[in-house]
Amino acid sequence: MDLETVRESGVGERMKSAFRRYPTGVAVISALGPDGPVGLTASSVASVSVDPPALSFSVMGTRTARLLLAAESFVVHLLGAGHAGLAREFSHSGGDRFTAEQGWSVLPTGEPILFDAVAALRGTPLHLLPVGESTLVVASIVEVFHGTEDRPLIHHARSFLTRKHMEGL
Repeated sequence: MDLETVRESGVGERMKSAFRRYPTGVAVISALGPDGPVGLTASSVASVSVDPPALSFSVMGTRTARLLLAAESFVVHLLGAGHAGLAREFSHSGGDRFTAEQGWSVLPTGEPILFDAVAALRGTPLHLLPVGESTLVVASIVEVFHGTEDRPLIHHARSFLTRKHMEGL
């Protein structure tokens, strides 16, 4: 089946609908862009390897995503329930980003970092694989910072959920 036939069949829309039913963890990925810090919310972060340390995530072709892909390094912040508001702000264009109230600091290497995230993993791109309008990133992890333990933050059905929200689901 060629790509046009797949598009016409609606499989892509049905796949989006299927993944809305699948709960995932939430991360914010940040980097230093040419004009300052950039970042976005991602629910596609996955561990790839422990030896060598590597993870993966995918991004769509937004301006922020292009700046992240061009960066020499970035930080993947694994978020807990206390960062639900931050995840929302970074999930859409025009959201409040990198404010003092959000608790951002800067690493000596220049990347913005949230030291109170559940964990923050500084990585460098190892492989960039374009797939349609998205890019799959495999990153080599060079530093890991453990922050505050927190309850889980889950992305499900286009919402950010905490344990409180999940009761009764």
